Amino acid sequence: MRARLVRIGNSRGVRIPKPLLDEAGLTDEVEIHLHDGVLTISAVREPRVGWAAAFAEMAAEGDDALLDEPEATEFDQDEWRW
Repeated sequence: MRARLVRIGNSRGVRIPKPLLDEAGLTDEVEIHLHDGVLTISAVREPRVGWAAAFAEMAAEGDDALLDEPEATEFDQDEWRW
């Protein structure tokens, strides 16, 4: 898809069609990266968003147990000090 750069004060902008915005999940704030002459625009994502709620739901359903029994390592046996 081709687009024209439009003047925005002393800067330039690109109009992105709504279907592309929706599909990419772009909202009011984006991250822009430049690498080897290529601009990449991506949605801002906060790391670990929703993890607390997911863990709370797992605990409520009893699905937060360890899959394997804890096993002592060499560090635990030789180096760990209380």
